[in-house]
Amino acid sequence: MKRILFDGTVSALMVIALTLLPILTSADEDPCHEKGIYIGNQTMLNLWYTLNGGPCTIWSDDRILIIKAEDTIIIYRDMTCETKYCANNPTYDVYKSLDADRNCRVRILPNCTLSDM
Repeated sequence: MKRILFDGTVSALMVIALTLLPILTSADEDPCHEKGIYIGNQTMLNLWYTLNGGPCTIWSDDRILIIKAEDTIIIYRDMTCETKYCANNPTYDVYKSLDADRNCRVRILPNCTLSDM
C-alpha cells in the first residue's frame, strides 16, 4: 500500500515539474527583444542623441525613441553632442531592468532619473 502511494506521489510531482519547467524558463526570455524598448523623453527639455555612432539627432520633449538590444544610444544635453545628459550612459540592459511591468516602456525624467512607464 505504501509503495503505491509513493509511486503515485512521485508520478504527480514529475507531472507538476514537467508542467512548470517551460513556464519558468520562458520567464527569463526578453519580451522586448523583437520590438525594442520604448524610451519616453519626459525631461521637459529637448535632448540630443546618437544611435550606433550615427548623426547627432534632436530628441524633443514628450517624444519616444525605440532601441533594441544591439543598439548603442548616447544621450546628450547639447546640440553638438558633446555633453552627456547622464553621467553613466544607460544601456539596453539598464532600461530593460527598469521595465517592471514588462511592457517595454520606460521614461527618462529630469536629472537622468529613469523609471517604468
